Amino acid sequence: MIMGIELELHSARPARGKASGSTLLHGSYGHGEALAQALSPFVRTGPGKLAWVDPYGDTLFNEQEAQAALPEAAKLIEQCTDTSLKAALEDLVVVLERCAATPGSYVWFMGD
Repeated sequence: MIMGIELELHSARPARGKASGSTLLHGSYGHGEALAQALSPFVRTGPGKLAWVDPYGDTLFNEQEAQAALPEAAKLIEQCTDTSLKAALEDLVVVLERCAATPGSYVWFMGD
């Protein structure tokens, strides 16, 4: 069973639970299962930043980590032939780019 990964961009390190809304800049909740499937080839111990994303838990990337993950996500888009997976990856790139361009921000990957 494929789990979903939702994305949120926060202006500062997000607090757990309801308080995290105060730092929320952008949320992406429509591609959860497709994003999890697109990132599934990565192994947690593999190279690169996207291997850090836990599909079953939460993962935070700061702006430097988001910048480092951008080439990986772009490469996945180039290799992707499935339209729903490609849309999920393109949304990921937008969030990573916004994070990389926003000092002090974080991308919150919320796994199921």
